[in-house]
Amino acid sequence: MISSVQAVVVQGYGVASGKSDDDRFPNGTVALQIPFFKKSGLPTETFHLGTINIDISPFLFELNQPSYYFHQIRWSPHLPAENFSFFKCSLGIDSVSAESMYPAFVYWPHPSTKPDFQQPPGVLELIAPFIPNLKYGSLVNFSSEKDINFHQNSL
Repeated sequence: MISSVQAVVVQGYGVASGKSDDDRFPNGTVALQIPFFKKSGLPTETFHLGTINIDISPFLFELNQPSYYFHQIRWSPHLPAENFSFFKCSLGIDSVSAESMYPAFVYWPHPSTKPDFQQPPGVLELIAPFIPNLKYGSLVNFSSEKDINFHQNSL
């Protein structure tokens, strides 16, 4: 079983961070959602208010038991309630001297309750602390102990 894959940081929609032109979420969706997650026990103190999108292609992922699950969170007056799961993971970022590891969570708004902004099959959204020098195109080592399985895309 593969527990770690190399991934590339890719551009997302910009809605989570508020960088998009979506007037419904001028400060981003994560800023609106965090109070609900925190109230339900997710440790949010170190989260950057946005997501990191990583492409793990040619691998695909299978999400197992989430570390946290939130049912029918009504976080916006503009959208129906959504289900969210979070899966513990880590990002390894190569620096000049060594690899730095950052704790993170896969942020998984369930596609069945998420009306907009679906991700391509090999892309995961992560919530993590702010990571200096991380940019689109950066290579990262993405790993999970048991919450996420990776397998080669056979197509």
